[in-house]
Amino acid sequence: MELSTGKILEENLVQSAFHLTQGDEFTFDNLFPSQSWIPKIIKKRVCTTFVEDSLRYMCVCLSVDCYGWLCCGGVRETHCSIATGDFFGAAIVSQWDSSQHSSEYPTDAFGELEFAGAGRRHSHFLRLSCDTPPHIIYSLMTAHWGVPSPNLVVSVVGGREKVKPWVREVLRQGLVRAAQSTGAWIVTGGLREGVGRCVGEAVRDHAAAASSLSQKKVIAVGVAPWGLVHNRQWLVNSEGSFPARYYVQNTSHDSCCLDSNYQAFLLVDDGSVGQRGGETAFRAKMEDYISHQRTGIWGSGSIDVPVLCMLISGDAAMLERVDLSLKKATPWLVLNGSGPAADLICELLDALSAGPMSPPSPQPEVEGSEKTSAELRDRARERVRRHFPAKADLEKLVDRALSIYKNRDLITVFHGEQESSDDFDTVLLKALVRASKRVSSDASEYTEELKLAVAWNRVDIAKSELFNGDIQWKYEDLEDSMTDALINDKPQFIRLFNENGLNILDYLTYRHLEVLYRSLSDSSLAFTLLQRLLTERQGLAICSPKEAVALKSPQNPMSPLSGPSSVKELSLYEVSRLLWDILGDVCEPFYYSLLGLDQSASTRRALKQVNKLLQGDCSYREQSCLYPWASLFIWAVLQNRSEMAVYFWEMAGESVHSALAGCKILRELSKLESETETKLSMKELAQKFENLALDVFSECYQSSESRSFTLLIRQSPVWGKATCLQMATSADARHFFSHDGVQSLLSQIWWGDMKRSTKVWKLVLSFFLPPLIYTNLISFRLVEHEEEVRSEEVPLGRDTESLDGGDATMLSLSDIMQTEEDVEEYAALRDNLKSAPSSNPKRPFVLLRWREFWFAPVTSFLGNVLMYFLFLILFAYILLLDFKPPPPHGPSTLEFVLYFWVFTMVCEEIRQTFFRGNTTLYQRMKLYIEDMWNKCDITAISLFALGMCCRMFPWSYEFGRAVLAVDYMVFTLRLIHIFAIHKQLGPKIIIVEKMMKDIFFFLFFLAVWLLAYGVANQALLYSYDPRPGWIFRRVFYRPYLHIFGQIPIHEMDGCTNNATLVEAGAEPCMSTDHNWLVVILLVIFLLVTNILLVNLLIAMFSHTFSKVQEHSDNYWKFQRYNLIVEYHSRPCLAPPFILISHLHLIIKRHIRKIPSTKIKHFVLEIHGREASRLNTWEAIQKENILFAQNKREREKDSERLKRTSVKVDNVLKQMAEIRDHDRRLRMLETELEYCSSALSWMTEALSQSNLVKTTRPPPCTRPSCSKAPPQHDAATPVLHS
Repeated sequence: MELSTGKILEENLVQSAFHLTQGDEFTFDNLFPSQSWIPKIIKKRVCTTFVEDSLRYMCVCLSVDCYGWLCCGGVRETHCSIATGDFFGAAIVSQWDSSQHSSEYPTDAFGELEFAGAGRRHSHFLRLSCDTPPHIIYSLMTAHWGVPSPNLVVSVVGGREKVKPWVREVLRQGLVRAAQSTGAWIVTGGLREGVGRCVGEAVRDHAAAASSLSQKKVIAVGVAPWGLVHNRQWLVNSEGSFPARYYVQNTSHDSCCLDSNYQAFLLVDDGSVGQRGGETAFRAKMEDYISHQRTGIWGSGSIDVPVLCMLISGDAAMLERVDLSLKKATPWLVLNGSGPAADLICELLDALSAGPMSPPSPQPEVEGSEKTSAELRDRARERVRRHFPAKADLEKLVDRALSIYKNRDLITVFHGEQESSDDFDTVLLKALVRASKRVSSDASEYTEELKLAVAWNRVDIAKSELFNGDIQWKYEDLEDSMTDALINDKPQFIRLFNENGLNILDYLTYRHLEVLYRSLSDSSLAFTLLQRLLTERQGLAICSPKEAVALKSPQNPMSPLSGPSSVKELSLYEVSRLLWDILGDVCEPFYYSLLGLDQSASTRRALKQVNKLLQGDCSYREQSCLYPWASLFIWAVLQNRSEMAVYFWEMAGESVHSALAGCKILRELSKLESETETKLSMKELAQKFENLALDVFSECYQSSESRSFTLLIRQSPVWGKATCLQMATSADARHFFSHDGVQSLLSQIWWGDMKRSTKVWKLVLSFFLPPLIYTNLISFRLVEHEEEVRSEEVPLGRDTESLDGGDATMLSLSDIMQTEEDVEEYAALRDNLKSAPSSNPKRPFVLLRWREFWFAPVTSFLGNVLMYFLFLILFAYILLLDFKPPPPHGPSTLEFVLYFWVFTMVCEEIRQTFFRGNTTLYQRMKLYIEDMWNKCDITAISLFALGMCCRMFPWSYEFGRAVLAVDYMVFTLRLIHIFAIHKQLGPKIIIVEKMMKDIFFFLFFLAVWLLAYGVANQALLYSYDPRPGWIFRRVFYRPYLHIFGQIPIHEMDGCTNNATLVEAGAEPCMSTDHNWLVVILLVIFLLVTNILLVNLLIAMFSHTFSKVQEHSDNYWKFQRYNLIVEYHSRPCLAPPFILISHLHLIIKRHIRKIPSTKIKHFVLEIHGREASRLNTWEAIQKENILFAQNKREREKDSERLKRTSVKVDNVLKQMAEIRDHDRRLRMLETELEYCSSALSWMTEALSQSNLVKTTRPPPCTRPSCSKAPPQHDAATPVLHS
């Protein structure tokens, strides 16, 4: 059967391989579109041989309950007519065997189980043959049923008798809580009897008190024999039950019904009916298979899944179950005092340890290799007889007991009445570590214990037991556990490892980084995006012509996907592509230089280079990651792991940059995420990073204003040479821009070398009368500028800065606030300052003051506004008064001036599109088009060009005039963007923009009512009107006028009913047959539109206004930055004089190759010692923020209550230990009293007998002896034979 099912699975896997390469999630649902695949793979067993049992009064199939083999136990009616015959000829069947006397058929019971009246979610169930391969069932449970893969499997076995109260407490407080903290499966029989019922009740109590996330971590699985399940016929359905209703009688006594508190049921069928033990073999195989699977996501953990069997009570047959599991090296936890079998094993371990038996070998014992002494066997027989006196096969039980004792290193005893259930998880850990040490003798005990603690996410155990200072950990010991903690999202362990000797520079190589990206969960958005990019690269590798020829050659019969595994696996190129798609508008590509790629290369060429690189030795993978914490931060942010991402942010440098980058990545991913809950969590984490960036920058601004300015405009080598301002703009971080430090820098840049207190009317007056700039009308910061330039001349060897934020600045404001001047001239100015600081030769005052005024962004803005108003006045004058006929009579001279003016605007738009930044042409065009006002400019210029061309010809003259008139409206609306700089009008622009979106929703509802009422009104009033134009007018236009109260009564006069005249164009008369209905429709229409829809629109406007007005300051400050950047990059002259500036820029940038120094106002590149000192200073401010946050967190009432609760728990634990010590002392006193009484009795008996002749009186207590006279002759008693 295993071969056939494996073949079926293999064929379906091959068929689905193409879909898997496309990034689809692999589940059984992808293999089979419905549930019909289950009977094709999973089988049941049916008894095919009926042999009458002569030992019973009724006619049943042979049911001799012999030790070691199974029986059917079903009546004749349960066997089919064909199966009742003797299939074995004349052979006499004396013993029923499942493998010989039953056959496999497709299963007929599977699906979901609904417990009537339980009110719980559905449970999964499956009837399966006892010979079913366990790997199929495990894959079914994890991949199809969605059961989380376990970090631990606790298989609870025991008897059917009543469970003791302290055992119930251990199950409820110890086992279930340990399962919740470790993510374990609890496997029992799943029936409402004995131990299975107690475990179900413990899981139920936990689910009632725990959160939904904690409930998912506790998985209870029932493995029961099919023939023993009560009312199993309700589960039978050959096509599956979704769900099957199962009725359970709620009684206090035990029964063989399924327990409603289990998440999954595996009903093992061996063909028997009403018999126990049919599931034992399958359960043991299932446990053994799971024990060889890896923990973590997709088996990414560092250890196999630990499997621990737990024995509670049990009968004599349970000894065989324990013995078989111990021989497979499965550890056991035995509850002493819980019942016969458990008590017997505990007594064997205590009593036989003192016997003459050699210590166990560290290697597994071979059966029969060591003979026990007769004395040891007698002692074992005595204890077996004490616990199982009625058993006839005593010697077999003794053999089982001795075999169990040989593997005693795998057994851990839990004394429930003496040990607390709070320490049960620690007991589990110790038991598994003890077993792993026995199996892996070469492994360190502490390493195995650490791996288990990581697998269970028990950092408290690791801190108290492993990282308490007694153990010196090495890097090799922590490497695997670090990988496990990273992949399975355990940030507390990562913090613990980093604090205890793990060097992240040694750990995180690029190979490790690729492994981390390959381990992404297939349910995450990042995994899907990376798989798409990987499929694209693999597709190019397959379709490459050279490779295709090579693949077709007879010397290379490989498939297209064969070859080096690195070509087929995820690489850093896919990660770089993903980050480029997310951050490409502000950052340079990540890992391109590492892979030897050129940023300007096309995608296809880059893919070919990467495939060629991956086919080689890939030497880059052995290099240490250049920025390890930042790389891990990106990896965690892409997976939306909040706690881990915050910790990596704390460890990474450039805190403000990193926080804003995380905010940008998360907000971009949230736009692509389809799951609502995940999208909200991404947005919350993005806001958290924005707040962190704001807090750190606020601390930096309070420490040093000049350094904080440098921090904003510094290019980051970690984040692709992006600045904080660029990253914040791309991340839409409005709260960050609203900070006073950011606005202070923007104001400095906006006013240039002029003082910020300058009045606007002074600027306007100086704009029209330029000689006024040489007077004292406008104040300049020239003296301050010279002092700042001189402050740069401090010798480099003299450290005048303090890392905690002194008054000295690392970079003076002259580096930030330079004017637009040539590099050579500025260098000459610096040389002159160095040589003669007392008499600095400067530019001529006239030229210097001219540059300081006209090169300020505020002057450029003012000039553009004034010239734009002149442009609109000229445009309006031409449209209204000077719009000449087509050539040769026109256009006029002023109209040609207007054409030239628009041409200069086109030149400026071309400059903004193609001559800004160092990005690719596609990115420049994309960034240009994304701006709404640039779209408005394109529309206006396009309409102007169309109108200008049309007005040149007589046949299209009027149309061109109309186009230009409409275009004037577009140019006028462009004025709205200018008012964005105003603090009061700026937010109103945002309000209008958002209200436009509300209007579209309103118009949609309005159009529905217009269409409904218009068509009905036209059909009722006009029986015949063949004119389409008039029909369209009455259907849409006239109902729209009805909203405003305009009802055209005058159209009722001069009408006709003559069809010929109507077709000729006459107005048809209205029909009066349905006037009453028309009036009703009109009333309803006006009621809905004028009252309902209009008030709905007003309410939407009010909501939008209040929402924007609440954050109007943030909106304005963010808008202000974009406007300042735009006019800072514009030439100082406005159209139409802007051509002069364009020619100057062409000569300066492209002919003389002089780079711009004005860009340093927003982008500053620093290296070496200055960059290191700035990073150190920023890190100190971040530490101050984190310390303050931790202090506030500790002072919260919830944290105080938590610490108090821990202290109370410790006190209660100590009190429990004191009570335990007191109980033990009382027991010791009782034993001493007994011994004293026995000795007194012996003394009295000896004194009354003739065996001893005393020469002195018996001893007495000290007080009584102190009163008696001292005895000087001490004679010893003499014994007579």
